[in-house]
Amino acid sequence: MRHSQRATRGKSARMSAYRYSAIALLLIAASGCASSQSSSPNVDLRAEEGGTTVAQATAKGLRGAERVGFILDKMTTAEKLGQLNQMAGGRQIALNSRITDAERDRVRTGGVGSYLHVAGAEFLGDLQHVAVEDSRNGIPLLFAMDVVHGYRTIFPVPLGIAATFDVDDAELAARVAAVEASAAGLHWTFAPMVDIARDARWGRIVEGAGEEPFLGSAMARAQVHGYQVEDLKRPDTIIATAKHFGAYGAGTGGRDYDSADISERTLMDVYLPPFRAAAEEGAASFMVAFNDIGGVPTTANKALVNGLLRGQWDYDGLIVSDWNSVPELLNHGVAETRSEAGALALLASVDMEMTSGIYAADMLEAVEASPALEAALDAATKRVLMAKDRLGLFDAPYAYHDPAREAAAMLTPDHRAAARHVAERSMVLLRNDAGMLPLKPQPGKVAVIGALAGDARSMIGSWKAQGREEDVVTVVEALRKRLGEEFVVYEPGAGTRDVADPAAIAKAVAAAEAADVVLLITGEDYNMSGEARSRSDIGLPVPQKALAEAILATGKPVVTVLMTGRPLDISPLDSDDASILLAWFPGVEAGPAIINVLFGDAVPAGRLPASFPRRSGQSPYFIGHNPTGRPADADLSKDSARYMDIPITPAYAFGHGLSYATFEYTNLRLSSDTLAPDDTVSIGVDITNTSMTNADEVVQLYTRDPVAQVARPQQELRGFARVHIDAGKTKHVTFTLRPEQFAYFAPSARFEADAGRIDFAIGAGAADIRLAGSFQVTGHVIADGPAAAIATPVSISEE
Repeated sequence: MRHSQRATRGKSARMSAYRYSAIALLLIAASGCASSQSSSPNVDLRAEEGGTTVAQATAKGLRGAERVGFILDKMTTAEKLGQLNQMAGGRQIALNSRITDAERDRVRTGGVGSYLHVAGAEFLGDLQHVAVEDSRNGIPLLFAMDVVHGYRTIFPVPLGIAATFDVDDAELAARVAAVEASAAGLHWTFAPMVDIARDARWGRIVEGAGEEPFLGSAMARAQVHGYQVEDLKRPDTIIATAKHFGAYGAGTGGRDYDSADISERTLMDVYLPPFRAAAEEGAASFMVAFNDIGGVPTTANKALVNGLLRGQWDYDGLIVSDWNSVPELLNHGVAETRSEAGALALLASVDMEMTSGIYAADMLEAVEASPALEAALDAATKRVLMAKDRLGLFDAPYAYHDPAREAAAMLTPDHRAAARHVAERSMVLLRNDAGMLPLKPQPGKVAVIGALAGDARSMIGSWKAQGREEDVVTVVEALRKRLGEEFVVYEPGAGTRDVADPAAIAKAVAAAEAADVVLLITGEDYNMSGEARSRSDIGLPVPQKALAEAILATGKPVVTVLMTGRPLDISPLDSDDASILLAWFPGVEAGPAIINVLFGDAVPAGRLPASFPRRSGQSPYFIGHNPTGRPADADLSKDSARYMDIPITPAYAFGHGLSYATFEYTNLRLSSDTLAPDDTVSIGVDITNTSMTNADEVVQLYTRDPVAQVARPQQELRGFARVHIDAGKTKHVTFTLRPEQFAYFAPSARFEADAGRIDFAIGAGAADIRLAGSFQVTGHVIADGPAAAIATPVSISEE
């Protein structure tokens, strides 16, 4: 029997799950890199009294909190404020461009603690030398960047990674990113984004794990572990940042930065569980959100940040503001001056202030006049210094600055193999009614239609870090390599936005009519999803819709590949005989990954991490909706909670995804029909691959509490396992649950699980339930946190 914690962070189980030798080699290379770096000579900080403050502390044999305390006692108020100051060292499109002589002087005087939008082992090593050797205290700098889904080797966008329904894949993507980013001199990434997103109009849904807090919690744990492993002193690790603390994904109308007017119960049960999971995994940093919750901006929300996160959760890591979010407190209307805004943020326990310089430039007088601010400053400075200590920077400030290591780490064959592996596993087969997929090995002449087929920039998606278009293998290139130039014709047909070009569409139609098979590559381009990319209409862009309708009207066999960073209204594509593969923005190996799935070299098994609505007006749509007094009914003669003009269901529900194989679910097993406090219950099922194709199946466990103190969601994910099953074989999958996993934020303001019946269902998706049952929780339980943040152990065994 093989026991797996695939929905949990279990390192040994995850490592055994890697199925490609290239990926195994990646891990070996990463560990070898760490070993060689740890033996590299470090700067000699053993100085005589009168050297830098760090050197004095180290010479006294002080380490950890004792050393940080010694340094803190020696610092002036201005120097402490400087440690809380994160400056932009460049722009996303021009890294390091703002590191001038004036900035180096700022470093020498202790006026800055961190830079973002910087990179390069040698360049940053030189800047670190200024901080360590030329400043009075000798405190190293932290270098940061948004490394969201890869550094140079770009993986699928995070929503696509979540679609793998495999924590191994999420961890692998983060591990590769950490290896490359750390080699480039970076210590800190502003990822993972763990915001729950239930409104597809919100552009930043692309950066998270979708609508379901249990899946979001699992992906949060995996990514934090991938970035940080167990020891941040390894120079191939970087600090992970769980962002954006609060309820950033709940913005009104799906608008970025907008207010979240939600109940405390929704905040506790839905939006905070992934943050709790990230904190328990040891995320060394959190970032507060731009928006307000019920009128209180998170950047100044003392009750939420200092009270809940610091107090109840006992979180002692580094908390950073978002870009300019401290001065934006003036726009929110809760502060009148920059100094007042800074005071609100500092008292809320926001340790480092990003880019606007309020702490360093506007707070000195206020801090010196206020014992409360002075105490908050000391606490924040200590946390910044402790983050640097956790990275080992006081003892080895140049461990991240080896140009040879940087040159060797980028875009290696192993990293490309890992990116292709995750991309293949992220793809979701939405429908395959006519059985056109997989394509025949020799399909004849293929017309590739759509500008996205050759759009390398869109294939690496949003937040590309140091990803480059020239690194990308496009769909057109990959198909020509596979079939030969003479069998592939490519016509963009229409731009990705703006207006349709009738002449270009006519050329595309002619190419389609002359082909044996048509690949229609459509959807959004990269710049239609992401930050500040909210859309009121999430249908296909106008020219893409016009092109799709013209191509589908030819009557030729058409396979649609959908590229997007969000759920879309794809009704123009969604005919009864359609074949639709959802590829997201797949990364540098986009072309090979898509072609491998289309031809069956890789069998699709991705699942939707967010429901696809039928129309924009159906958003937000999610499985965790509470039942109402008049539940939605398909019968229009009944007054119920539905729209009159569309069915009550989404186009494609959470967890949906098809395969080239078929699977049968049998032999439902329940270890007991009762579950007592302090006990567990196991739910088992047999999954048989009834086809001739070796493939993965994603087994999903859903639960519902039908009678409680408050209305409970109609479906909640409580377990999943991506299981590889050879043709004709059977595997046994068992989920183990405990009573706390049915707890919710009760009227008592505690997390409670009631005695009573719990219904459960197992299937291949939220709308594809195969087996169901129930059991009784025999006693009332008080839990110490949200249920969705609790991982469910899964065991998988052979027949």
